Amino acid sequence: MKFAIHGRPFKQDSTEDIQEIFRELDANGVFYQISGTFADLLNESNIRYDSSQLFREKEELCDIDVALSLGGDGAFLETLGMVAHNETPVLGINFGRLGFLTDIAPKNIRETLSKILRKEYTVDERIMLRADARQPIFAAGMDFALNEIAISKTDTSSMIVIHTYIDGEFLNSYWADGLMVATPTGSTGYNLSCGGPLVMPISNDFIITPICPHNLFVRPIIVSGKSKITLKVESRSNNYLVSMDSRARIVGDEMGEITVSLENFKAKLLKIDGTSFLSTLRNKLKWGEDVRNRI
Repeated sequence: MKFAIHGRPFKQDSTEDIQEIFRELDANGVFYQISGTFADLLNESNIRYDSSQLFREKEELCDIDVALSLGGDGAFLETLGMVAHNETPVLGINFGRLGFLTDIAPKNIRETLSKILRKEYTVDERIMLRADARQPIFAAGMDFALNEIAISKTDTSSMIVIHTYIDGEFLNSYWADGLMVATPTGSTGYNLSCGGPLVMPISNDFIITPICPHNLFVRPIIVSGKSKITLKVESRSNNYLVSMDSRARIVGDEMGEITVSLENFKAKLLKIDGTSFLSTLRNKLKWGEDVRNRI
């Protein structure tokens, strides 16, 4: 099997666990490529690894079977961005905090790698969304997201207005700090923090959730993932912030309207030992936890 490995800065007490990953891969003769930015972090911590196959751009990746993300959800989203076009399965090893997308604890590294090499895993497919505008929002074909696209104001005072259409039919003009369109996967993140609903991943729907709306009667709405959602933004400052997963950029009127639709490829999440969306809800978000149920 061929692996791609990417990660974010990690704590010093994680050094030995990360070194264990490379010991296991090298002991089993596994081919792997490491992102250049993560290789720099490994060098700073004196972690030993095969440095013969690095990549700085996603186009330099070989025909990869599995991508490993070392860190939290931010690292997972960055890793996914590197391999999503090829629908390469991604496994997250949690060296971060909550790690909703990263199932594996560092203590289970050796067992996890053994199961991957024996192909004892499942792959969970998730829809992604894409954004189209008058010109690309992000470089290198990165105008897609697993979690959400969010439009928000850039200053501390004036709200923005987002005129929103579904399949060409007017929905609402949102006077707010911003607006997001989230996927079911993203329903547990920013969407949840803004009062949006939790949505099962198999639903294949989008959630339109306002961010601090000025109208008390405006609420999130779930729409079909087959819909095209058009956003037209008005801002007194003539600019606004667009964020898609771990990427963000201030843009202006030159973007014109932004159309959000279903991406034509899916994210593939590698799962070990039958971890599921519902079990993650209970374990990570303490879903339904009540002190009265404790013995």
